[in-house]
Amino acid sequence: MIRLTILYNLPPGDDEEAFLAWRLGEHQAQNAGSPGVIRTDFGRVDEMWSFSDGLAKPPYRFMTIVDFVDRAAMEEAFLSEAAQEQLRKDAKAIDSPLFLISEVLVATEP
Repeated sequence: MIRLTILYNLPPGDDEEAFLAWRLGEHQAQNAGSPGVIRTDFGRVDEMWSFSDGLAKPPYRFMTIVDFVDRAAMEEAFLSEAAQEQLRKDAKAIDSPLFLISEVLVATEP
């Protein structure tokens, strides 16, 4: 399984409520409907923790996680030219995104 994790903020002055309405509705459906997606989560990052600082304010406000069945599905849904064109449009709604692509080596359900 391949996991795409995106950490990001809103552009300064943007309306968080309006963003959440779009993100939890239209955009969540778009993410979930992408071929090869087996799970997608979205969350608001409230705090971060480190050994040196304990609890602190995080540098990112939101996090999206998208799990794909395999690398080929992730590349088609995220790295293809069509996907990148859509991402450039969607990225106008966010600021300072960090995209992490990882291979999930083990996943445990409780």
